[in-house]
Amino acid sequence: MAGSDDCARRMPSLPWTVSIQAAAYAFAHRMDGSIRRPLFCLGDLKKGATPTPRPDASEVRSADVTIDASRGVWARVFSPPAAAAAAPLPVVVYFHGGGFALFSAGSRPYDNLWRRLCRGVGAVVVSVNYRLVPEQRFPAAYDDGVAALRYLDGIALPGGLAPVPVDLSSCFLAGDSSGGNMVHHVAQRWASMSATPSSPPPRLRLAGAVLIQPFFGGEDRTPAEMAFDKACRILTVARADRYWREFLPKGATRDHPRACGDGVELAEAFPPAMVAVGGFDLLKDWHARYVETLRRKGKAVRVVEYPDAFHGFYAFPELADSGKFVEDMKLFVDEHRPKLLI
Repeated sequence: MAGSDDCARRMPSLPWTVSIQAAAYAFAHRMDGSIRRPLFCLGDLKKGATPTPRPDASEVRSADVTIDASRGVWARVFSPPAAAAAAPLPVVVYFHGGGFALFSAGSRPYDNLWRRLCRGVGAVVVSVNYRLVPEQRFPAAYDDGVAALRYLDGIALPGGLAPVPVDLSSCFLAGDSSGGNMVHHVAQRWASMSATPSSPPPRLRLAGAVLIQPFFGGEDRTPAEMAFDKACRILTVARADRYWREFLPKGATRDHPRACGDGVELAEAFPPAMVAVGGFDLLKDWHARYVETLRRKGKAVRVVEYPDAFHGFYAFPELADSGKFVEDMKLFVDEHRPKLLI
């Protein structure tokens, strides 16, 4: 895995559409990393579910489902056309990014990403709309992620939500940035719970974990943080620090066990992992520490590097690396699905 010795490279020029969106996201934040919420909400365009898609063979349909009404937790389920599913499909449970503070399962850029994953990976995608800060800080997001898995384990996906057969023994967790952090901690909790004798045992089996530029950090500054702080407007050091301050328990530092990627707990049943790393991501040194921890503890992990990618590249279909990521994720899912279903 590449280190930070390439910090002197110049970031490739971006398409104007990407530059404008990145600038708008930056403008929704103050210099100290705090969020101008009225501005962000104005630009966070929503997209409704499409339970009855247009008559197009490639159309992905989506439907919303309530997971826990008392906490306002719900999910959007994306399914390919029934004709495209000759056998039960894997399920990808996705946690969106945004520093535990921004976006939702209805945000348009994410809706577009999940449709691309549904088609490109060949899976049913369940996007969890978990609770955000400042209203709900740690551990609410993790609790909601586990609640989504319990929901799926309990009732699977009714035909009205996913009109294709699904295989709960082939469930993958995926998430970007703060959602990538959630992937690890939700997978860890589920793996620990699954190891505890229960009756009946859970039907849902985690076959893999996909962490896309996961949000890890610490009190010390890494070379990548210092070098790439201004490389892209999607994430800055000040913004990352602010996100942690609002999410972690009051008084906690960034050395908290849920923030540090090099001190994570790992259950014996923790699934194989894929970690996507961007060459111009200020978090990439933390990704390297996380990967080293997995390997040191004997866990299977595949690192997929995108040398020209900044933090958040996957959300922009204009970028070649965004399409490459979908292909890499499909390879990972196909490799770790139960062999008898392939």
